[in-house]
Amino acid sequence: MPLRVVFADDNYLVREGVAGILSEAAEVDLVASVADPEALLAAVVEHRPDAVLTDIRMPPSFTTEGIDAAKKIRHDFPETGVVVLSQFVEEDYAFELLSDGVAGLGYLLKERVTDLEDFAGTLRRVAAGGSALDPQVVARLLADPRGEGPLRTLTDREREVLELVAEGRTNKAIADRLDVSQRAVTKHVTSIFSKLDLPPGEDDHRRILAVLTYLRH
Repeated sequence: MPLRVVFADDNYLVREGVAGILSEAAEVDLVASVADPEALLAAVVEHRPDAVLTDIRMPPSFTTEGIDAAKKIRHDFPETGVVVLSQFVEEDYAFELLSDGVAGLGYLLKERVTDLEDFAGTLRRVAAGGSALDPQVVARLLADPRGEGPLRTLTDREREVLELVAEGRTNKAIADRLDVSQRAVTKHVTSIFSKLDLPPGEDDHRRILAVLTYLRH
């Protein structure tokens, strides 16, 4: 069955552009395209989509309306995946979303929408309860320009692995990306959590949130 998606963005050209891109993906069915948070919530109630795609800044104040709508949808319809789009990396908004957990959540920059295969894969992963954080967002969240934070003890390879973990990728996906074995990835992840003094755990979503929350302080 096609993935049923509701999309919200106040910009008409953006809505039409994204609709055109999604129409090329045979496994995605855009069931509604709306311009404001109220219409978004109504469309979710009416269509019960597998995933919601929403801009962060929408009318009337163009501040947190998209974030607020996303949080309400996640609360009222936990089975619906939510992917939030942003023009720029907005760390405070990212952490506000992440504070409720990362299962079924995506945070992407709008420029990623142009890669159809990757974008459709992100929607499917989030709709299935996974997570997807934009690499640029992750890089900003994990930034330590002065080298004084908790990341200073990590090797270059461990930092690479940590960024991919924070994007929501599985150990297998990380192994494929870095062209190493899953066993090697597991060893790196264990070392990372040991150095950051965090329990490894088996819940990928919990470990992602724990890392990002820890590194913020």
